[in-house]
Amino acid sequence: MSLTVRQLALATLDRQLLLERRRVDVADAVRRVCALQAQTPASPYLALWNRVRDFTPEELDAAFADGRIVKATLMRITLHAVHAEDYAHHHAAMLSTLRASRLYDRRFTSTGLTPADADALLPELAGFLARPRTGAEVESEVTGRFGEHAHRVWWALRTYAPVRHAPAGGPWSFTPPNTYLDSSAEPGAPSRDADTGTQRLLLAYLRAFGPASAQDFARFTLLTRPVITRALHGLGDQVVRVAGPGRAALFDLEGATVPPEDVPAPPRLLPMWDSTLLAHAVPGRVLPEEYRPFVVRRNGDMLPCLLVDGRVAGVWRATDGGLELTAFHKLGKVAWQGLTEEAEKLSALLAGREPVVYRRYGHWWDKGLSGAERTRVRA
Repeated sequence: MSLTVRQLALATLDRQLLLERRRVDVADAVRRVCALQAQTPASPYLALWNRVRDFTPEELDAAFADGRIVKATLMRITLHAVHAEDYAHHHAAMLSTLRASRLYDRRFTSTGLTPADADALLPELAGFLARPRTGAEVESEVTGRFGEHAHRVWWALRTYAPVRHAPAGGPWSFTPPNTYLDSSAEPGAPSRDADTGTQRLLLAYLRAFGPASAQDFARFTLLTRPVITRALHGLGDQVVRVAGPGRAALFDLEGATVPPEDVPAPPRLLPMWDSTLLAHAVPGRVLPEEYRPFVVRRNGDMLPCLLVDGRVAGVWRATDGGLELTAFHKLGKVAWQGLTEEAEKLSALLAGREPVVYRRYGHWWDKGLSGAERTRVRA
């Protein structure tokens, strides 16, 4: 029996804990959803608020502080929050891509330095980052060796070296300037086995976003097709093919289930860059193609979204007086009631931390964001 488009969307929402908030430890929740986008410090918090019943920000503060959850550059060469025990495998899977993205970039090659020059600094960097250091402190440390090129050398190293962001306070644990710690000497330190890492990452991805195609996994990670094909072959019967609505072959974990078509999907207010919208090849499963230009802005910013019955129906932003919800099409009374209730709860969460979260991205609304309906929910 072939899965429908609706079932694939529901499968993603179910595995992302977006069909029902679950009472689960935050570290376990992060592991279940594979990874949380952490490009802005607030996003992992809002992502978990959407997924974990009775979530409090202090739970995530503590998990970052004690190292149960690690924030580092990983998939798509962007910041993610991942379970500490998964970081080693995720980093091993992504290392080749992370290195190439920096060491073969003109910003590095124009220095006249070689990849070996950068690699040679790794042991020294590990020692220097035995305690938290700012980027400025690292640059100052390596200036003696690389002089005027220190900035670009550190730009490359902080992307591919086993380095995590260290909590530095603020409303969402991480505030500028970014502070860094070495991860190579910690329990579960990054492995050099890329194939094993890729297999582990692929299993985690399917557990969180499957059923999915090789193209979907490539979109989520930026790994190449040969690397993904090798991982699929290596996993053997742990992964099975399933029939879907398109031409692309779909894969899933052996024994995994998919919800029936008639399962309702509750309203949600997703954070910026929520992984649900970034885990599958274009067009996405929950983002209608006609709304993509409104949600994904010219520079790649992905705005906070409204989900209605499992599909993106609009965007939201925080204002000085509460939240402003903009729908791209007419919504019924029941949908607005559900969104309003979620917005009231989110406003209460933000009130004690950062009432106007994502303020710096407000210019996208100021430049004109069309919508069929708009409402404000007072804090």
